[in-house]
Amino acid sequence: MNLPAPEFGLRAYLLGPAPAGPAIAGKWALERQLLDRSAGTRGTFTGVVIYSPTDDDALILREEGTMRWPTFTGPASREYLLRLADRPDALDVFFDDGRPFHRMSFAPEANLDRHWCDPDTYRVAYAYEGLDAFSYTWEVSGPRKDLLLTSMLRRLP
Repeated sequence: MNLPAPEFGLRAYLLGPAPAGPAIAGKWALERQLLDRSAGTRGTFTGVVIYSPTDDDALILREEGTMRWPTFTGPASREYLLRLADRPDALDVFFDDGRPFHRMSFAPEANLDRHWCDPDTYRVAYAYEGLDAFSYTWEVSGPRKDLLLTSMLRRLP
């Protein structure tokens, strides 16, 4: 159920309601479905995403959990840096080495983005699901990959 995009600051949304004082980390439960369409292989990733503020108003996104794939089952993690964009309802996502990745937003004119990773194209679509939930889907296509990755995040207390 995709709801209309809210008009709010995305950074504050990801961090969540906080008591007075410095911003604290936002913690979200993550469920991801993995599909390799070329092989018909399915898998899952279950874990948490923690959005932690930095001193310069950016966020560090840390994803940790368990991946289940026919050739691997075990711990998996990744980290990105999210920086303020030119609009309050968007954040620019960077790899941990500083390379640009894509833009994150729920606004209809900005919720779709793409990233080319030679030789494949990654396309993402974000969807606002409510005050405490959102989802995104990555479609990866090219000569090496044909993947569909669907992620659902729900805010944790």
